[in-house]
Amino acid sequence: MTATFSNPVLTQAIGPQSGTGLRLKQAALVLGGIGVLAVAAQIKVPMFPVPISMGTFAVLTLGAAYGARLGLVTILGYMLVGMLGFDVFAGSTAELNGLDYMMGSTGGYLVGWVLATVLLGMLSSAGWDRSVVKMAVAMVLGNALIYVPGLLWLGTLYGWDQPILEWGLTPFLVGDLIKLCLAAMLLPALWKLVGRARG
Repeated sequence: MTATFSNPVLTQAIGPQSGTGLRLKQAALVLGGIGVLAVAAQIKVPMFPVPISMGTFAVLTLGAAYGARLGLVTILGYMLVGMLGFDVFAGSTAELNGLDYMMGSTGGYLVGWVLATVLLGMLSSAGWDRSVVKMAVAMVLGNALIYVPGLLWLGTLYGWDQPILEWGLTPFLVGDLIKLCLAAMLLPALWKLVGRARG
């Protein structure tokens, strides 16, 4: 049995479904999503061995809730805002922002954010966002898609003789596991709320 990618994602199930209302809803979602990503990137929750950045959580949940196309437009809009020099990335500063920041050590992870957004949107269109277990698997796959280009870029920048995994992977696994569990429970719970509201 093959998966179909025709199920509505969360944002498609609420609000206007066609015409001008739909376009206005989509525009509001894109602008709101860019704002959420910018705010989440600045949130750091204390945790050992490193603080938890909520940027990845926002990326994965937004991709799942928005779907592949709207999610892609939103994440690319966010990247464009950052490219123009606005302080929307975790760790960006007045001195280090825009393309200089994006081409630095986090550049590969930003590429991964785009890929993960599309993947989560596709999996949600296949109905994975209705199940906690499937959503957890989707989040694991999304995290992997963020880490692969992130680590490849780190190795390219600094050399593979450096402790790349210690810099860019292992310190973040505990925090990622916590975010994964939260995101995996959030989307199915929101779908239940939508179902009750319709009922």
